[in-house]
Amino acid sequence: MFRSYRYRIQPNRKQAKILSRIIEMHRGLYNDALDERCYLWRARRASVNYYHQAKQIKDIRSDDPDLLLLNFSSIQQTLRRLDKAFAAFFRRIKRGETPGHPRFKSRRRWRSVEYRFGDGIGWAKNGRLRVQKVGNIRIFLHRPMPSEAKIKAAVITRHRDGKRWFVCFQLELPDPSPVAHPGPAVGIDLGVSTVAALSTGELVKAPRFYREAQRELRVKQRRLSRRKKGSSDWRKAARQVAKAHERIAGQRKDFNHKLSRHLVDEFSFIGVEDLNILGLSRSNLAKSVHDAAWGQLLACLRYKAEEAGAEVV
Repeated sequence: MFRSYRYRIQPNRKQAKILSRIIEMHRGLYNDALDERCYLWRARRASVNYYHQAKQIKDIRSDDPDLLLLNFSSIQQTLRRLDKAFAAFFRRIKRGETPGHPRFKSRRRWRSVEYRFGDGIGWAKNGRLRVQKVGNIRIFLHRPMPSEAKIKAAVITRHRDGKRWFVCFQLELPDPSPVAHPGPAVGIDLGVSTVAALSTGELVKAPRFYREAQRELRVKQRRLSRRKKGSSDWRKAARQVAKAHERIAGQRKDFNHKLSRHLVDEFSFIGVEDLNILGLSRSNLAKSVHDAAWGQLLACLRYKAEEAGAEVV
């Protein structure tokens, strides 16, 4: 069983500058690898996979000394990231869906770098996070990791505002042993005004975080539309809009985590209606469906039930 734990890190000014440079170099490697694949396919109809490109890493690093700043395995992870994008692209083609070819990454769309834990990243003696070529970074462990967990990888991410930094640990945990849950069974009907109607008669009202924030958002978005795109005032207004959306997403996520925890702790069997969420999100109820975030609630229910000994169908 795999779980992810995210923590806030606080690099100093020099460390943040190095981390930003590392992320930018990984973005360049990703775009170069994508460009090579596209060029070879157009020129010779030749396909290139991860293994062909990974063999070039040593030669590329010897030709460009600046790349010695990057951890070797982190470069491999960036190339694997591109390989996964192409695998998903071809999978969508086989299913007859709109494929969406992998695209070049702008600075706005590339904000993270992945390390294999123990190779380029690990724990320092003072309890800080040690990152190769960066140093020991202060980390806020606001919740303890399970003692039996094995850290497989760590992803360092720069927030959209360019100021905050996070690290996400990918943990491997032993599969939970079957536990007899003492609670009863329940059926749940999902809705937009009442987010969950339980067969016990309990009704959970939809909080509608987006609709409640619409007036504030409208003001900020109008202010953004009046600014000259790319100017300092435009960037400031864009940050305010992004911050408002981030707050809404955080409130919605917090609500779904608390609701799903309550349900799996109280009930041993949870039956949920099979909804076409994607189809409904494209109907005239789109705004309400997105605001209700049924998909996020179901995802929280499934993984929490696995640990609590409950069953979700």
